[in-house]
Amino acid sequence: MMQTATVLFLSFIIIQRLSELVIARRNTARLLEQGAYEIGAGHYPVMVGMHSAWIACLVIFGYDEAVSLGWLAVFAVLQVFRVWILASLGKRWTTRIIVSQEPLVVRGPYKYFSHPNYILVIAEIIVGPMVLGLVWVALVFTVLNAAMLWVRIGVEHKALGPLRTV
Repeated sequence: MMQTATVLFLSFIIIQRLSELVIARRNTARLLEQGAYEIGAGHYPVMVGMHSAWIACLVIFGYDEAVSLGWLAVFAVLQVFRVWILASLGKRWTTRIIVSQEPLVVRGPYKYFSHPNYILVIAEIIVGPMVLGLVWVALVFTVLNAAMLWVRIGVEHKALGPLRTV
């Protein structure tokens, strides 16, 4: 039997991710209209598929699990970090790698970390399943995400390298 906390947690993740895709699509379209261009489009469907599979595993294997309040608290802290990242990038936040002639953002968490959004995603891929006690989901998707980030960060560094300041 599904528990209310579990339903709320899973619903939050699904609604959050879908709303982020809407925001990302809008921001991407605006950036492209302003002359920016996308790189790494080839791996994007794989990344979306991986994240969709992660969510599907949470729902399929976690729908009847109890929520761990400790892990839920960690997840809540990560959401504060997410808001900080989104606010720092503003209309430049997107799920794709979009290159423009604008200087790179160096405020908010970007002042302290090169890839705060990737740090967040790494943490969420671990913490989300742990909220529902799904250790194996955290392990499997951590490995898959590491491979994805290895590709993605390489592509991103190659494209954004000229825009980085020393």
